[in-house]
Amino acid sequence: MMDSDPKFDPATELAARRTGMAFQRTRLAQDRTLMAVIRTSLSLIGFGFTIYQFFGSLRGQGVITRDAAPQNFGLALVGLGILMLILGIAYHMRFMIGLRRLRQSMRTDGLIHGETIFPPSLTLITAFLLLAIGVMAIVSMGFNVGPF
Repeated sequence: MMDSDPKFDPATELAARRTGMAFQRTRLAQDRTLMAVIRTSLSLIGFGFTIYQFFGSLRGQGVITRDAAPQNFGLALVGLGILMLILGIAYHMRFMIGLRRLRQSMRTDGLIHGETIFPPSLTLITAFLLLAIGVMAIVSMGFNVGPF
């Protein structure tokens, strides 16, 4: 009578395992998306900080005297990088919370096994660290304080 029980049907078992693996692939795809946001934000923050420092150095040497537009542009690039990173983190967290809820619901309904863990994202931790560095950089640039 084991053949009539849907829990022991090989096709159902295979579908449950494939669905479980699909959750892992979706989670990893979302991590890659956050990595792309990090890469772009890091480029904006780094390039903006470099422009700010370069033109600040030229002003300090007396090569340029009054034009603050390049420094403002650098400040704007850093701000844009920080804003993009904040939005990317928020989107990532919202997506992952929804994915975890859906996975738990399917696990409760017996549609998947859900035996593998869903660990915290190291990419998200990296994004938070970059956000902290970006905030310190913009505070340093705007108020001439801090480590930068």
